Amino acid sequence: MNGTNLFKIALKAINNNKMRSFLTMLGIIIGVASVITMLAIGQGSKQSIKKNISEMGSNMIMINPGADRGPGGARQSADEMQTLTLKDYQDIVDQAKYLSAVSPNVSSGGQLIFGNNNYQSSVTGVSEGYLTIRQLTVESGTMFTEADIKSAAKVCVLGKTIVDNLFPSGADPIGQVIRFNAIPMKVVGVLKSKGYNSMGMDQDDIVLAPYSTVMKRVLAQNYLQGIYASALTEEMTDIAIKDVTNILRTNHKLKEGEEDNFSIRSQEEISSMMTSTMDMLTILLACIAGISLIVGGIGIMNIMYVSVTERTKEIGLRMSVGARGIDILSQFLIEAILISVTGGVIGVLIGIGLSMLMKTVLHWPVSIQAWTVLLSFLVCTITGVFFGWYPAKKAANLDPIEAIRYE
Repeated sequence: MNGTNLFKIALKAINNNKMRSFLTMLGIIIGVASVITMLAIGQGSKQSIKKNISEMGSNMIMINPGADRGPGGARQSADEMQTLTLKDYQDIVDQAKYLSAVSPNVSSGGQLIFGNNNYQSSVTGVSEGYLTIRQLTVESGTMFTEADIKSAAKVCVLGKTIVDNLFPSGADPIGQVIRFNAIPMKVVGVLKSKGYNSMGMDQDDIVLAPYSTVMKRVLAQNYLQGIYASALTEEMTDIAIKDVTNILRTNHKLKEGEEDNFSIRSQEEISSMMTSTMDMLTILLACIAGISLIVGGIGIMNIMYVSVTERTKEIGLRMSVGARGIDILSQFLIEAILISVTGGVIGVLIGIGLSMLMKTVLHWPVSIQAWTVLLSFLVCTITGVFFGWYPAKKAANLDPIEAIRYE
């Protein structure tokens, strides 16, 4: 019996039991749709994270006070969190060979007020180099100057979110004086909008001021909460970190073998950690969704057993007129593969549709990869062969005489 006839017979058997065949496909449909949707969300999130980190500066280096205790480390004392000074910042500026920009970092939360409008936010004290490090652009007005930093001038640069909340009428904020708690600050510039990042953080909810102003007039402290820097190139990040580490260890008079009282992280390192975490999460979600495929496969095996039992006499008649065991095996195997592949096609279409719906309606980062669709078809085919083989083999091994007598 040729392949075309076997295919027609299998197709007729499925057509004769439409509802049963569809219910059998349902497990495969749900499984494939779930796998494609989960992988699309996972891949989209990973790409979004990479994009946002790249926008922040892939060669950015963050220097924080206190030893690197790791995620489960003990809480550090106040003294350990005051290990970075202005001298450290200045020595990094003067001595570091592989950095393109350096900026101190100090910040304080509070209330921003202009007229009858107020907004809860924070003021971050930085230097001019912060714009280069974080890839920020002044859209209108200017950035504060080195002279402003030396005199601890009460000036600031606002992000779009701050402007929208303090100046809802659309008035030009340049030259206006706002208050941060009780401290007046003149607006000298407005930053170009960057929107939300992949973690849902508003990158425009930002107020920049000279670090000297924040240290003296707001916090009344003489230590830094951190130092940001940018390596000359992404490839030089590691050597730049070693260079900065040597400068700080010398400044802090740390002996060989003594633990650093500061920690340094690169954006590349954070990107790698987050990508690794997203990969693990995507695999976990895909595995959970893949359980539906196993359930669907068991459904195929179950329905094929029922089909073999129902058609035992028909099998006996076919074998008595010359059908070989391989023909019977192929017939039932084709049925199982047809059910699984058809379910897979429907599942792929539903999975793509759901992914696009999430992207359009929920604005989730979604990326459908071609390999996920190919993988789904491969899994569907393997599922059909694997779970359809045993019932088909059972049908092929039936004794023709016993099959004809079966009631």
